[in-house]
Amino acid sequence: MNPNLKWRVIFILSVFLLCIFGLIGLPQFPPKSLDDLRQNFADRIKLGLDLKGGTHMILLVMVDEAVALETGQAVNRLTQQLRDRNIPFQEIRNVDNTTILVRGIDPNRIGDFRSVVDEQFVAAWEMAPAPGETSGFTLAMRPGVQANIRTLTLEQSVETIKRRVSALGLVEPVVAPHGRGENEILIQLPGVGDPTQTKSVIQAGGQLELRLAEGGPFPSEADARAGFQGILPVGTELLREQPQTGTNWFLLERIPVVTGRDLRSATAVPSGDFPGRYDVNFTISTEAARRFGPFTEKNINRPMAIVLDRQVQSVATIQGRIEDSGRITGSFTQQQARDLALVLRSGALPASIRYLEERTVGPSLGADSIRQGFMASVASLIAVMVFMLIYYRLAGINAAVALVLNLLILLAILAYFGAALTLPGIAGVILTVGMGVDSNVLVFERIREELRAGKATAAAIDAGFGRAFLTIIDTHVTTIVSCVFLFLFGTGPVQGFAVTLVIGLTANLFTALYVSRTIFMWHVARLPREAALSI
Repeated sequence: MNPNLKWRVIFILSVFLLCIFGLIGLPQFPPKSLDDLRQNFADRIKLGLDLKGGTHMILLVMVDEAVALETGQAVNRLTQQLRDRNIPFQEIRNVDNTTILVRGIDPNRIGDFRSVVDEQFVAAWEMAPAPGETSGFTLAMRPGVQANIRTLTLEQSVETIKRRVSALGLVEPVVAPHGRGENEILIQLPGVGDPTQTKSVIQAGGQLELRLAEGGPFPSEADARAGFQGILPVGTELLREQPQTGTNWFLLERIPVVTGRDLRSATAVPSGDFPGRYDVNFTISTEAARRFGPFTEKNINRPMAIVLDRQVQSVATIQGRIEDSGRITGSFTQQQARDLALVLRSGALPASIRYLEERTVGPSLGADSIRQGFMASVASLIAVMVFMLIYYRLAGINAAVALVLNLLILLAILAYFGAALTLPGIAGVILTVGMGVDSNVLVFERIREELRAGKATAAAIDAGFGRAFLTIIDTHVTTIVSCVFLFLFGTGPVQGFAVTLVIGLTANLFTALYVSRTIFMWHVARLPREAALSI
């Protein structure tokens, strides 16, 4: 055998074996039954939502809430800065989500006020005189800052939801931005028929805060305010217990010493006080522990509240210095404690979300799609192979082998990379069959033309492949470029179609130009010198 042909055959057989391994692994030999092979194949080819069934949701992130929160924090920072520098003012409040009004600045201290703004706020806020105010100003959030907050809020929401969904142990969930700038998130959960638990974990706020308690418990908000003659001390606010715990109110410091951003881990553990119930242990970062240790040492015998999503979870007296750990008690069930620990580990959503769309795809619909898609693929493959055998005679076998290997490589690549096969992906498989036979037709017709021109069989094959090469490359590259744009600007199903088609086209270049030519070379090497090529 020609050494070049020998190495070609070895390479093709290696690719074939790699594909078989990618699809079924290393089965027991001989296999116990065909069912084992089918199960291996089913385990390696992951199915998308439209085939496997599951839940499809579209969420809207209320990004303007994050802008409003930034404005509120700026009001608090500016208020604190003016008090620290003893700059008198009458009022500081946010007019809307992006504008702050400052009234009644002492005329003799306006220069100092401008210095505060220039030092701390000028990068994000634009200051101007307030209409109708002699010593008042407005601070407007710059448009670029607003856009950046909205973008970061959407990105953080996607990452937080992705961490939460992945931690639930779901197989191949999809969490990604949806649409074009509409602040929407697409969530697809294959195999999840009842998304109740998933939705509760997604929507949970999960913002943990440790705050010093200045007073309480009070049976009602009115009683709490009455204890301070209706005026709360500066830097404090009233928060209520969560409904499951009670209805008391507590007066807490507004600024927490530790927040969820400082959290390092959170785990559910059995409660020592209530058998059958669970608590949540948490640890904080080293940097937060450096603040928390001196804080707890300074406030021994004073109450501290654990606040979750602006509701008081529990209040305990500080018994001694605490470094880097704590416990949230609330008589949770095991599942509630696990979900709370998961939410705390994943971080808080930066803004609330609203469900725009939710639908469930049943597995029976997926089974019908798989069966019909499989039948369509097999029918198209058989029809193409029969046509090639009739029209190109023995050379049609060459095309049939190349087509089968093309599909084998396509499925193996999907299995190796863990890509999910969707219904549009099956359409891409069928289109790949058409593109594959198109390449064979181009080559075969070129070979026929060369044979009619009187060339020898080997020379005709070389010329046929050589002249068809650029045409095949051109058609495949232009189609792949189109698929790239489909992937960049399309939604999930369109992206699945594009990915499958690109893999199929790449495999087709290998089978049509390399495998098919190798088969011709092997066939010609076995032909008698004067025999004609059956094409």
